[in-house]
Amino acid sequence: MKKAMGVVCVVAGVFLIVWGYNLSQSIGGQFQQIFTGSPGDKSMWLYLSGLVLCAAGMYQIYFGKK
Repeated sequence: MKKAMGVVCVVAGVFLIVWGYNLSQSIGGQFQQIFTGSPGDKSMWLYLSGLVLCAAGMYQIYFGKK
């Protein structure tokens, strides 16, 4: 059961990373990056939360109790 939750976390993390990438590559994201020099806050939060979820899921898969 714990490994299944780990897989769900990894899949959700990858989804958030892809969503953040798509958001940063949109027209609005490109204009914001041109004028401010950095990607938008929402895309950065999506990247970070996706990374944390992936890391937590991988930890749960490899080191979680059976």
